[in-house]
Amino acid sequence: MTCYAIGPAILARRLDGLPSIGVMALALGLVALVYLPIAAAQWPAVVPSTNVLASVAVLALLCTACGFIVFGALIKEIGPVRSTVITYVNPAVAAVLGVLVLSEQFTIPMGIGFALVILGSTLATRRPGALPDRLSVTPESASVAPAGGGNG
Repeated sequence: MTCYAIGPAILARRLDGLPSIGVMALALGLVALVYLPIAAAQWPAVVPSTNVLASVAVLALLCTACGFIVFGALIKEIGPVRSTVITYVNPAVAAVLGVLVLSEQFTIPMGIGFALVILGSTLATRRPGALPDRLSVTPESASVAPAGGGNG
Protein backbone atom coordinates (compact mmCIF):
# COMPACT_ATOMS: atom_id res chain seq x y z
CA MET A 1 0.00 0.00 0.00
CA THR A 2 2.91 2.32 0.68
CA CYS A 3 4.13 2.00 -2.90
CA TYR A 4 0.67 2.99 -4.19
CA ALA A 5 0.98 6.16 -2.12
CA ILE A 6 4.59 7.00 -3.00
CA GLY A 7 4.70 5.79 -6.62
CA PRO A 8 2.33 8.34 -8.17
CA ALA A 9 4.09 11.21 -6.39
CA ILE A 10 7.47 10.05 -7.70
CA LEU A 11 6.02 9.60 -11.18
CA ALA A 12 4.47 13.07 -11.19
CA ARG A 13 7.38 14.94 -9.62
CA ARG A 14 10.60 13.16 -10.57
CA LEU A 15 9.69 11.40 -13.81
CA ASP A 16 7.41 14.03 -15.33
CA GLY A 17 7.98 14.35 -19.04
CA LEU A 18 9.09 10.75 -19.52
CA PRO A 19 6.73 8.47 -21.41
CA SER A 20 4.57 6.68 -18.85
CA ILE A 21 4.62 3.42 -20.80
CA GLY A 22 8.42 3.32 -20.54
CA VAL A 23 8.37 4.09 -16.82
CA MET A 24 5.73 1.42 -16.20
CA ALA A 25 7.63 -1.12 -18.33
CA LEU A 26 10.81 -0.44 -16.37
CA ALA A 27 8.98 -0.75 -13.04
CA LEU A 28 7.35 -4.05 -14.03
CA GLY A 29 10.67 -5.34 -15.36
CA LEU A 30 12.43 -4.54 -12.08
CA VAL A 31 9.70 -6.24 -10.08
CA ALA A 32 9.98 -9.30 -12.35
CA LEU A 33 13.73 -9.45 -11.64
CA VAL A 34 13.11 -9.29 -7.89
CA TYR A 35 10.55 -12.11 -8.10
CA LEU A 36 12.63 -14.28 -10.45
CA PRO A 37 14.58 -16.12 -7.70
CA ILE A 38 11.37 -16.74 -5.75
CA ALA A 39 9.66 -18.12 -8.85
CA ALA A 40 12.65 -20.31 -9.68
CA ALA A 41 12.66 -21.78 -6.17
CA GLN A 42 8.97 -22.67 -6.49
CA TRP A 43 9.01 -23.92 -10.09
CA PRO A 44 6.30 -26.56 -10.56
CA ALA A 45 7.27 -30.15 -11.32
CA VAL A 46 4.51 -30.40 -13.94
CA VAL A 47 3.72 -27.81 -16.61
CA PRO A 48 0.45 -26.08 -15.67
CA SER A 49 -2.61 -26.62 -17.86
CA THR A 50 -3.39 -24.43 -20.84
CA ASN A 51 -6.24 -22.79 -18.87
CA VAL A 52 -3.85 -21.84 -16.08
CA LEU A 53 -1.26 -20.42 -18.49
CA ALA A 54 -3.97 -18.50 -20.38
CA SER A 55 -5.32 -17.11 -17.09
CA VAL A 56 -1.87 -15.92 -16.05
CA ALA A 57 -1.35 -14.30 -19.47
CA VAL A 58 -4.68 -12.48 -19.28
CA LEU A 59 -3.93 -11.29 -15.75
CA ALA A 60 -0.46 -10.11 -16.79
CA LEU A 61 -1.53 -8.33 -19.96
CA LEU A 62 -4.97 -6.98 -19.23
CA CYS A 63 -5.07 -6.54 -15.50
CA THR A 64 -1.48 -5.52 -14.83
CA ALA A 65 0.06 -4.00 -17.96
CA CYS A 66 -3.07 -2.21 -19.20
CA GLY A 67 -3.94 -1.23 -15.64
CA PHE A 68 -0.55 0.43 -15.17
CA ILE A 69 -0.84 2.27 -18.47
CA VAL A 70 -4.28 3.60 -17.54
CA PHE A 71 -3.01 4.47 -14.05
CA GLY A 72 -0.13 6.45 -15.57
CA ALA A 73 -2.58 8.37 -17.75
CA LEU A 74 -4.79 8.98 -14.70
CA ILE A 75 -1.86 10.38 -12.73
CA LYS A 76 -1.01 12.71 -15.59
CA GLU A 77 -4.64 13.83 -15.95
CA ILE A 78 -5.73 14.40 -12.33
CA GLY A 79 -2.50 14.35 -10.33
CA PRO A 80 -0.84 11.89 -7.96
CA VAL A 81 -2.94 12.51 -4.86
CA ARG A 82 -6.36 12.20 -6.44
CA SER A 83 -5.30 9.21 -8.57
CA THR A 84 -4.57 7.06 -5.52
CA VAL A 85 -8.26 7.09 -4.56
CA ILE A 86 -8.72 4.17 -6.96
CA THR A 87 -6.98 1.93 -4.41
CA TYR A 88 -9.84 2.62 -1.98
CA VAL A 89 -12.50 1.79 -4.56
CA ASN A 90 -10.91 -1.59 -5.45
CA PRO A 91 -12.22 -3.48 -2.37
CA ALA A 92 -15.71 -2.09 -2.87
CA VAL A 93 -15.74 -3.23 -6.50
CA ALA A 94 -14.38 -6.63 -5.43
CA ALA A 95 -17.19 -7.00 -2.90
CA VAL A 96 -19.85 -6.14 -5.49
CA LEU A 97 -18.30 -8.54 -8.02
CA GLY A 98 -18.18 -11.23 -5.32
CA VAL A 99 -21.92 -10.85 -4.84
CA LEU A 100 -22.74 -10.69 -8.56
CA VAL A 101 -20.28 -13.24 -9.97
CA LEU A 102 -19.59 -15.62 -7.09
CA SER A 103 -23.02 -15.44 -5.44
CA GLU A 104 -21.53 -14.32 -2.13
CA GLN A 105 -23.92 -12.99 0.48
CA PHE A 106 -24.43 -9.22 0.58
CA THR A 107 -24.45 -8.01 4.18
CA ILE A 108 -25.44 -4.74 5.83
CA PRO A 109 -21.82 -4.00 6.89
CA MET A 110 -20.75 -4.49 3.25
CA GLY A 111 -23.39 -1.99 2.14
CA ILE A 112 -22.33 0.52 4.79
CA GLY A 113 -18.67 0.03 3.91
CA PHE A 114 -19.40 0.44 0.20
CA ALA A 115 -21.32 3.67 0.85
CA LEU A 116 -18.52 5.03 3.05
CA VAL A 117 -15.88 4.20 0.44
CA ILE A 118 -17.86 5.96 -2.29
CA LEU A 119 -18.54 8.96 -0.04
CA GLY A 120 -14.89 9.22 1.02
CA SER A 121 -13.71 8.84 -2.57
CA THR A 122 -16.11 11.54 -3.71
CA LEU A 123 -14.91 13.92 -1.00
CA ALA A 124 -11.25 13.15 -1.68
CA THR A 125 -11.52 13.79 -5.41
CA ARG A 126 -13.52 17.02 -5.43
CA ARG A 127 -11.85 20.03 -6.88
CA PRO A 128 -10.56 22.49 -4.26
CA GLY A 129 -12.96 25.25 -5.36
CA ALA A 130 -15.99 22.95 -5.36
CA LEU A 131 -17.52 24.29 -2.15
CA PRO A 132 -21.26 24.97 -2.18
CA ASP A 133 -22.21 28.64 -2.65
CA ARG A 134 -23.57 28.96 0.86
CA LEU A 135 -20.18 27.99 2.31
CA SER A 136 -17.97 30.07 0.05
CA VAL A 137 -16.80 33.45 1.25
CA THR A 138 -17.32 36.40 -1.08
CA PRO A 139 -16.25 39.99 -0.48
CA GLU A 140 -19.91 40.90 0.17
CA SER A 141 -20.46 38.13 2.73
CA ALA A 142 -17.17 38.91 4.47
CA SER A 143 -18.21 42.47 5.39
CA VAL A 144 -18.88 43.07 9.04
CA ALA A 145 -22.52 43.52 10.02
CA PRO A 146 -23.38 46.51 12.21
CA ALA A 147 -23.75 45.93 15.94
CA GLY A 148 -27.23 44.83 16.87
CA GLY A 149 -27.70 43.04 13.56
CA GLY A 150 -30.99 44.75 12.71
CA ASN A 151 -32.06 47.25 10.10
CA GLY A 152 -32.99 49.54 12.74
